[in-house]
Amino acid sequence: MEASPARRPHRLDPAGGCPHAVNARLLARGAVTPVELPGGIEGMAVLGHAALKEFLQHPEVAKNQRHFTALREGRIAAGWPLLTFATVQGMTTADGDDHRRLRSLAGRAFTPRRVEELRPRIERLVAELLDGLERAAEAGGGVADLRRHLALPLPMSVISELLGVDVEFRDRLHHLSSVVVATDTGPADAVAANRELVAVLGEIVAAKAARPGGDLTSALIAARDEGGDRLSHQELIGTLLLMIVAGHETTLNLITNAVRALCAHPGQLDLVRAGRASWADVVEETLRWDSPVSYFPFRYPVRDITVDGTLIPAGTPVLAGYSAAGRDPAAHGADAGRFDVTRPARPGSVRHLSLGHGTHYCLGAPLARLEATVALERLFTRFPGLGLGVPEAGLTPHAGFVGNSVHALPVLLRR
Repeated sequence: MEASPARRPHRLDPAGGCPHAVNARLLARGAVTPVELPGGIEGMAVLGHAALKEFLQHPEVAKNQRHFTALREGRIAAGWPLLTFATVQGMTTADGDDHRRLRSLAGRAFTPRRVEELRPRIERLVAELLDGLERAAEAGGGVADLRRHLALPLPMSVISELLGVDVEFRDRLHHLSSVVVATDTGPADAVAANRELVAVLGEIVAAKAARPGGDLTSALIAARDEGGDRLSHQELIGTLLLMIVAGHETTLNLITNAVRALCAHPGQLDLVRAGRASWADVVEETLRWDSPVSYFPFRYPVRDITVDGTLIPAGTPVLAGYSAAGRDPAAHGADAGRFDVTRPARPGSVRHLSLGHGTHYCLGAPLARLEATVALERLFTRFPGLGLGVPEAGLTPHAGFVGNSVHALPVLLRR
């Protein structure tokens, strides 16, 4: 297929905002579009569902930073807000044998069977957090921030317990990770946050090395200390960083977005209560309709490739446009913009790509789904009259163009 002519790049707003109106305009131009990243760096975004599915499993596309032309040529400053996505040493920036090695070291903790064994603990934790949410609402005139009191502490607690991270570190880790993944962080703040995050993770590793336990961090330390090529210290730190960030930020957005969607579409909630859809259906439709991640960095073609008629030059940093693909009319029909928990998957097609596709499919997908389904079922069972505590228009979008959610979700609790 002949490549389409170049289009004027879309400048991604580092401050972020709700992505859906912009996505619709970009999709109308094509499934693949040039974008301008912070600092004037040229990139591309793959937005269409079919194009993104093809791109995510393309044999000539890599994740390792050595394929990032602008970085290799020294055109990326030290405080570039997206630098960590490109340079962290872990499974999300590894290819081939290195990717398989790193993924296998952590993968045993996230099998469907191992995750299901966590269900009783997740159920107890949700019950405790709902108690706290109710206390916060009583102190706040009936309104409490669901994001702060449920959507954040649930996945942060679960991933921390899996990794053996003590409670004293968790607030700092969340704050630092949110700064690191934000696209509007200033250069000095970005450098400082990355240094502090690595230092905190170093503290955790040192403590675990002195007092190992049955957690995943202790297992990774053992793999590092065995010698050979199983795991370097930089890969250990990078793996912990990736698992902490991905292990709570995406599920935090998923739960927030699902509650927001159900509050805005009470008829869909009625379908679940009537047994015409399940809480799992709510999670999958939320992943499609309001993906927790909007534009995920980065993949790089190792040679010039053409996707859906558009040339993507070798070495270009490419964003996976999950939120755009979720509402692509070509894949989901003319009503792709409608939240519908009874929406069937099209024959021969995946329902959404929000957890990735191919060899880099999200390792924590079973855990994220379990946490979200338990949280939603218990929340709406305990508070069947739950609604937004402010008008929808009063919700502030999440900062940055990588994550997709709102900054806070005030809810009115009614039993």
